[in-house]
Amino acid sequence: MKGVKKQNLPNKICVVCQKPFAWRKKWEKVWDEVKYCSDKCRGNK
Repeated sequence: MKGVKKQNLPNKICVVCQKPFAWRKKWEKVWDEVKYCSDKCRGNK
């Protein structure tokens, strides 16, 4: 994702709150497995 502008980052929809969230550096290696936008939503699954 190097050299990609913020508005062009990939997005997903959280399965709990149904809000969109953007790619983060810490999710770089596991982006395909990310389902929740936050720890709070992961706890409310």
